[in-house]
Amino acid sequence: MTGIWRSTAGEQAVKEQYRAILGHWPVPAEQRIVATGFGDTFVLVSGPAEAPPVVLLHGSAGNAVTWMGDIAALAQRFRVYVVDMIGEPGLSAPTRPGLESGALAAWLAEVWDALGLEKAALVGMSLGGLVSLQFATRYPERLERLGLLCPSGIGRQLIGKVLLALLVRPFGKGGRRKAAELILGAVIEAPDGPARVIADFFALVNKNFKPRMGKMPPLTDAELRRLAMPVLAIVGGRDAMLDSAETKRRLEANAPHAKVLLLPERGHLLIGLTQQIEEFLTAGRAHA
Repeated sequence: MTGIWRSTAGEQAVKEQYRAILGHWPVPAEQRIVATGFGDTFVLVSGPAEAPPVVLLHGSAGNAVTWMGDIAALAQRFRVYVVDMIGEPGLSAPTRPGLESGALAAWLAEVWDALGLEKAALVGMSLGGLVSLQFATRYPERLERLGLLCPSGIGRQLIGKVLLALLVRPFGKGGRRKAAELILGAVIEAPDGPARVIADFFALVNKNFKPRMGKMPPLTDAELRRLAMPVLAIVGGRDAMLDSAETKRRLEANAPHAKVLLLPERGHLLIGLTQQIEEFLTAGRAHA
């Protein structure tokens, strides 16, 4: 089967479970479908209509569920737009343009327009961080500030553990678990309840979805120098997918208003950082 799914049945199973989880979203949310030239895009909108806008982008093989642990706090102070990226296992179009083309930045600009956003903050994780960087370097006037969690496109992409993970992945549930440990840097033991539901959901995604493979296009130093807005990047010292030290060095050398927080014991999966994100988004606001 071609496309982003391994089977039609798998696609249906993931989307059915996804919709069930969205039915338990922690705060009131409007579900929107916005049209773009790259296909329909699914967006969850939460928070006061008059509050400052923030757009959240998940990583590869992710969707809005990625932000489920952050949304309750962020929606108290912000109008939050949680976007399912196209070509990923959410409810947006399966369109998957090349990462090097700048098409995803153009797609996000169309989403920006469809949501009526003039200027907003943007927070992107991993692949979503790369798309956020591409958008920020092409449309800097549309960003108030930029948050990045383990962003692709700056530090060198590492392939050793990723290749090993691909070798063990076919060996059933245990192989998929080991692959996640090798790539993400840790296995999260989810207790019973909502955390277990989310962990089981992403295991279902991992079984049925075909993620992007290949090299992430790096940004040049000249492109990084276009980041004139405040930037916070959080990276893991044990990231098996990206060279976090190089990410830190290049951002600090080229982005004039960048702050980089390197967490020595964390891997590629950076969750549970709501406080750091919220502090960055509220810094300097008169009524934060």
